[in-house]
Amino acid sequence: MNIAFLLNGESVELAEVSPTETLLDWLRERRGMTGTKEGCNEGDCGACTVMVTDERGARALNACILFLPQLHGKAVRTVEGLSGPDGTLHPVQQALVDCHGSQCGFCTPGFAVSMATAHLNGDTGHKDALAGNLCRCTGYAPILRAARAAEGQPVPDWLSADQAFRGPELADSPSPTCHAPRTTDELARLYAEHPQATLVAGATDVGLWVTKQLRDLDTVIFLNRCADLQEIEETESGYRIGAGVTMDRVHALMTPLCPSYAEMIRRYGSTQVRNAATIGGNIANGSPIGDNPPALIAAGATLHLRRGDARRALPLEDFFLDYGRLDRAPGEFVEAVTVPKALTSLRVYKLSKRFDQDISAVCGAFNLAVEDGIVTGARIAFGGMAGIPKRAPHVEAALIGQPWTEATIDATAAAWAKDFAPMSDMRASADYRLTAARNMLRRYWAEGMGRATNVLEVQP
Repeated sequence: MNIAFLLNGESVELAEVSPTETLLDWLRERRGMTGTKEGCNEGDCGACTVMVTDERGARALNACILFLPQLHGKAVRTVEGLSGPDGTLHPVQQALVDCHGSQCGFCTPGFAVSMATAHLNGDTGHKDALAGNLCRCTGYAPILRAARAAEGQPVPDWLSADQAFRGPELADSPSPTCHAPRTTDELARLYAEHPQATLVAGATDVGLWVTKQLRDLDTVIFLNRCADLQEIEETESGYRIGAGVTMDRVHALMTPLCPSYAEMIRRYGSTQVRNAATIGGNIANGSPIGDNPPALIAAGATLHLRRGDARRALPLEDFFLDYGRLDRAPGEFVEAVTVPKALTSLRVYKLSKRFDQDISAVCGAFNLAVEDGIVTGARIAFGGMAGIPKRAPHVEAALIGQPWTEATIDATAAAWAKDFAPMSDMRASADYRLTAARNMLRRYWAEGMGRATNVLEVQP
């Protein structure tokens, strides 16, 4: 595959790139640009953060799980490219110096790039913008002071060229193992011809197959050029969200519609991860601890699948059959998910050892309809409680037709064990998971009664 992109203002064209070579490895090993650091090599620490700009604007991304073919037509800024041609520091770099925001310095390049991206976008939510960057020696107070100190400074003019760059059209060298379709029609044809291929959208999951599991991916189909897979369409009753829509856009969509769901999205991945991860990838990987499916199942979402020219739709909960098994035929891919607009009763609760950016021990989603004090409908779904994201039919049945009271919640106690037999592992014991799930239902009731339940709101 041939690609072209802008690197720190310099045009770069590469021929026959390896589909699974990461930007981090290419920068350090082939270009000698060692400012971008390798920390965790799984998108968790932010030491490798780079700024990537395209028609959507500038985003902070993790270079360690960003494959080179994903960069075609984009502009990349590493820490070496933040300062001006004459050596003038970027305002956030100067602020880090002035505010003593660095000690050992290993994490500082990643922080600087994340801060510069937020600065360019006018984003002053510094704690969220920097949550994906880990520091073990300075502490966050001086780093946050530096971010605030740079707020009022103008964006350097040397970054302006990145906004206009779109990349030249290149003649693609045919490759039997690497494809980058531009439409879902082309994707459908390719995937039907190569049903064994690995589909790569944001690579926040597949990237780890390469960097951690050292897997050799035989045939790869990149989805990032399929613009029609990245559309959000509003209908009369809901939103059809293309499988290629990144989670930062889903977060923006859900913030006014369902703040509880949006807050869970904010917590489960850093800015760098949300900027890359796609809603379709989070569903299609079939993880029993993926945080999106429980929320979408409770919302009553519909999944849209395509194989060749054939399309079908099914309730999302029916897509997950058993651990590692999905209702998806060879050559069939997730095209979109439709989420109803009526989300005012949906609440999503994520329980994890670390509050932000940790894998859930339990993720529960609740969507109950109550009329005249009686439960008339219930959709309850969990992640981390079974081998698949799963509804709680016995608990739902125990609620429907009953008064919406604590006594009714108490009466569901026996139903939980009929729905779930969770495992014990390093994140939680089976008993803890069942207890937490029951308590989440009680929390849902308490919130409906107007009580403060969020740990960020409850004060001693």
